[in-house]
Amino acid sequence: MALFQKEIVAFIVPEGHSAHFMNFAELNLKLTKYLRERIQSGEITERGLARATGISQPHIHNVLKGKRMLSGELADEVLRKLHLDLKDFLQDD
Repeated sequence: MALFQKEIVAFIVPEGHSAHFMNFAELNLKLTKYLRERIQSGEITERGLARATGISQPHIHNVLKGKRMLSGELADEVLRKLHLDLKDFLQDD
């Protein structure tokens, strides 16, 4: 089952914090923001991200520009290939 399914509402209560609910769209936006920041900082390129994740560079470009969203399956693939944890994106900004 995909971690990023729209029907699933993520729930986490970090120690010292109140309950926080987040839907797929919010999580997807946070992941996209994270990727955009890594590219802007020079840590990775769009091409490198495409190669690392197996997603086409044009699709990555459109996601980063806000023209498309990652599907649940592609978001899971990005998390897996970049060794990221969904919990990292559930924390408050």
